[in-house]
Amino acid sequence: MLTDYHNHLERGTLTLDYMKKFTDTARDKGIQHFGISEHAYHFYQTADILRNSWVDERRFYDMADYVHLFEEAWRNEIDVKMSIEMDYTPGKHKEMEQFIKSYDFDYVIGSIHWIGDFGIDLAEYRKEWDRRDVYEVYRSYFDQVVTLAQSNMFDIIGHIDLVKIFRYVPEDESFLMEQYDRATSALAQSKTCVEISTAGLRKPTQTLYPDQRLLQMCFDKKIPIVLSSDAHVPEHVGADFDQALELAQEVGYKEIMTFSKGERKSFPLG
Repeated sequence: MLTDYHNHLERGTLTLDYMKKFTDTARDKGIQHFGISEHAYHFYQTADILRNSWVDERRFYDMADYVHLFEEAWRNEIDVKMSIEMDYTPGKHKEMEQFIKSYDFDYVIGSIHWIGDFGIDLAEYRKEWDRRDVYEVYRSYFDQVVTLAQSNMFDIIGHIDLVKIFRYVPEDESFLMEQYDRATSALAQSKTCVEISTAGLRKPTQTLYPDQRLLQMCFDKKIPIVLSSDAHVPEHVGADFDQALELAQEVGYKEIMTFSKGERKSFPLG
């Protein structure tokens, strides 16, 4: 079984023709479970959850159009899961939960891109890294991983160590292992799976998400996994899955989780 649960249409259009470019690629690559998980911040209905100047300029979709697109796909017998990638926003649990429950998602991805007003993975904010204490950034980031897990609102945590994207990494390995340990301990007590994402191979970090040591902790604590490409263009669907599979198997994973309208099932990996 192969999954690709983390994909975006934002560089194209919310149309069936554009979606089919993604689903056709997934089919051709033998991916049995494929989903679109557009960024929640693009939708007018999330204006009460995440607000800042960068996000507000990119809020241009209506959820009614998004849902209609999937309904059209299903009428045409296109096998695609409907999802959303939500920026986990501390202090907005009630609003996030209300939004999630308002739609019949197959699964929901929770991700961390912001520490306050700092967009950690955005090129526009890259110089901000040089002004900040990397240890404080990592501590704050993994604080959010912990509370994301404790909220139990999400089926998958996206790119769990995205914070390494620009290669700013604490030199003190014991500090890093402490962050990994408390994150995985919280995830182990939740319903949240971890994705092995190949997106990092296309970013400055040039590595998979998560770090192998972090994924090993996930395996040791029995946290399920999915595979994702975080494709923003059709040709990246299923990209570099050979490396993702190799990492999963190296740390000991033999099963992968699948989702369908809230139902979770595990299958042999690969």
